[in-house]
Amino acid sequence: MERSTAPAPKDTGLPRPGPGTLVHTTRLHADGRPEAPAVICEGRTLTYADLHRNSNRMAHALRAAGLVTGDRVAYLGKESEHYYEALFACAKTGTVLVPVNWRLTAPEVSHILQDSGTRLLFLEDEFAPVVAGMPTEPPETVVPVGSIGAWRAGHPDGETEFDATPDTPVAQLYTSGTTGLPKGVVLPHRSFFAIRDALASEDLDWIDWRPGDIALIGIPGFHVGGLWWATQNLNAGTTVVAMRAFTARQAVDLIRDLGVTTVCVVPAMLRMMLTEPGVSAEDFTTVRKTVYGGSPISEALLEESLAVLDCEFAQIYGLTETGNTAVCLPPAAHVPGGPLMQAAGRPYPGVRAKVIDDRGRELPPGAVGEVCLHTPARMAEYWGLPDRTAETLVNGWIHTGDAGFLDEDGYVFIRDRIKDAVLVAGENVYPAEIENVLERHPSVGEAVVIGVPDERWGEKVHAFVVPAAGERPDPRDLHTFLVPRLAAFKLPASYEFTDHVPRNPSGKILRRELRDRFWDDSARKVN
Repeated sequence: MERSTAPAPKDTGLPRPGPGTLVHTTRLHADGRPEAPAVICEGRTLTYADLHRNSNRMAHALRAAGLVTGDRVAYLGKESEHYYEALFACAKTGTVLVPVNWRLTAPEVSHILQDSGTRLLFLEDEFAPVVAGMPTEPPETVVPVGSIGAWRAGHPDGETEFDATPDTPVAQLYTSGTTGLPKGVVLPHRSFFAIRDALASEDLDWIDWRPGDIALIGIPGFHVGGLWWATQNLNAGTTVVAMRAFTARQAVDLIRDLGVTTVCVVPAMLRMMLTEPGVSAEDFTTVRKTVYGGSPISEALLEESLAVLDCEFAQIYGLTETGNTAVCLPPAAHVPGGPLMQAAGRPYPGVRAKVIDDRGRELPPGAVGEVCLHTPARMAEYWGLPDRTAETLVNGWIHTGDAGFLDEDGYVFIRDRIKDAVLVAGENVYPAEIENVLERHPSVGEAVVIGVPDERWGEKVHAFVVPAAGERPDPRDLHTFLVPRLAAFKLPASYEFTDHVPRNPSGKILRRELRDRFWDDSARKVN
């Protein structure tokens, strides 16, 4: 197949669901193009008529199970068409979908289910042992993912009477917590429409959706990037290609064999695809646009990606708290060696960015401080954490915890982190969570975790350990201790044993001193 080089038309010809809620998405496309493929997963194709009918039946089944508006519905499983059916069923009932990271351990899953107050859990058989191993009881209703068809059978095909507003909560995603416990970010329907509408308002094609597009989702649905990308394409009526779990070989094969036209990935996934044996530019001839984000990208990787994929690239920057992307580096700015290749991007129309100092005063262009974003896609709250919400969401501004600056043209540049997050392949990992578990080991007196550069994953977790009195910790023992307690991507990749960690006069750990020697050769302190 030859690459399409036609410019995007101002009127894409795609139907637009309204008024800004997911309630109407499936009906719109089921009425207009029922046999068009909505989701392809492992060779199975779900049409828009199927998606509408199945999510309607699932919505009625949720009601029959006693769930009411505001109840939480969790999904623990890898990507499948059933995940998207559950999303729209929740939208149609006013219940809130809680996607659970399937890489988490039993205690981590337990916290999410308990904290959210989940009443019904869709559970894939592969992860039943995780739920069985939780220190708490499972939700009152557990529906095996493999039995969803039978569970919803017999319920009406028609829609429920519920109708949402743009501010109605529809999803609750959990982010790693600065204090050691993940926080539930409550996202309303508007989080999945605001940026699309902003682009349309200015006829911008930084990110666009065209008739006939086939979109690969490399980022899992429990991550805001994966959920956002899927909803954008389903709202537009294009075809979503869902991978059960990302592998470079399968991603390349799907792109080539299905004629994928748009791709959403994190930089580590780009690197893995480009280094997969036997991969060449011929595998990507149908791709017209690659959207990437989740972590900064090296200039070398970006230039190689531009050369091999030979398509438009758009970088997105944002947080779960901003409803995913708030800033975009558009395709026109992707000029190898150009001045903007180190930028995160510029705010979309209707989105504002500012940089403040530690007293909350706005800084001029070029001055480094905390990046704050004001976006109509922002979260409603941290679930059950009003104090934390007030710290992060201030007068409509999301305080990102990232250190950076704005240039004279309003482009955002990220240079470091104010919060202590480590970005492992696009996943935020907070040191406190790992430190709290490490310090339960009898041979550990104190633990301090930082992020250090990693060629493949962007960053990796490095742990400084002060031994308990008379103890000599062994990295293998520590690893064995952590495995059942922390998800694999949170495990330290390396350990360093020391008799003390640096502190300031008030006793606060000086993480910056510990990090500096690992980042001395880097222009920015994120990778």
